[in-house]
Amino acid sequence: METILDTIRQPWPWYVAGALIGLIVPALLLMGNKHFGISANLRHACATFFPAGIKFFQYDWKKELWNLFFVVGILIGGFIAATWIANPNPVVVDPRLMEELAGYGITDHETLLPKEIFSWEALLTVRGFVMLVLGGFLVGFGTRYAGGCTSGHAIMGLSNLQLPSLVATIMFMVGGFIMANLLLPLIMRL
Repeated sequence: METILDTIRQPWPWYVAGALIGLIVPALLLMGNKHFGISANLRHACATFFPAGIKFFQYDWKKELWNLFFVVGILIGGFIAATWIANPNPVVVDPRLMEELAGYGITDHETLLPKEIFSWEALLTVRGFVMLVLGGFLVGFGTRYAGGCTSGHAIMGLSNLQLPSLVATIMFMVGGFIMANLLLPLIMRL
């Protein structure tokens, strides 16, 4: 007999996750919030702890305190999921993808993050540095330059019918297609 924990450990269908994400928008609007996203929290944290006379950090960050609690909840939820709810079965990877990844030297499919990319040893390679350090910098820079992250623009911005969010979301998708299909194969061969 399947328990609730067994059900939680299985992948959920897209329509359940999509509906739950979709319910965030009316909930936030009912609470009077028109902004949702993760990237703004770095600004809130800096404004909280390091204002130091910097104009960018001088605003009423306390109005956005709920967003900091949201991020703390994500961290706690991630810890709980990884510690007590994680599916003990190996990650299921499509055989075609396994074959393609093997061509790049990635054969570890025991965990969600393959050690050939996500380890201290991999970080010290050109491929690891480009993917983790340079890629992380570009994501952070792009988020700031676009005025928000994918969740902020695609979930909240589109729901508020903001044209800049539509443009940003389209560009996120175009950039993702270019990265996955053109640049990532080149980077993986480094």
